[in-house]
Amino acid sequence: MREIGVRTHARCEMIDITAEVAALIPSDLACGVCHVFSQHTTAGLTVNENADPDVRHDLLAKLERLVPERESFYRHGEGNSAAHLKGSLVGFSVAVPVVDGRLALGTWQGIYLCEFDGPRSRRVRICFVRAE
Repeated sequence: MREIGVRTHARCEMIDITAEVAALIPSDLACGVCHVFSQHTTAGLTVNENADPDVRHDLLAKLERLVPERESFYRHGEGNSAAHLKGSLVGFSVAVPVVDGRLALGTWQGIYLCEFDGPRSRRVRICFVRAE
C-alpha cells in the first residue's frame, strides 16, 4: 500500500495525479491492477481526458448545476452536503490496468482527484495487485 498527499487550492477543482500514481508502480510489476482510493467523503476520483482543460471545467460546472452548493433542504450541519453528494456521484476509487510496468490508460486519459470541499490537504491510497 502506498500513499500520496495532494494539496488542493479551490473549493472545487480537478487535479491530475497520474504522474504521482505512475511513479509508485513497483519496478518488478509487469502486469496487474492499480487501485486508487480517496480517503475522503468530499473528494472523489475519476479517469477522464487530460488534454483539454475545458473538459475539467465542464465536468465541474455540470456537477455544480446538478448539485448546487446551497439548497434549502440540506440538513448536514457542516454546510458541505453538496460536496458529499458530488463525491458519491463521482466515486471514491478507480482501477487502472498495469501492462508492461506502466498504467494502461488511453491516449487522452488521466487520473484526477476531484475536490469538492477545498482547499484542503488530501490523502490518496494506492494499491497494486499482481496478475497471475
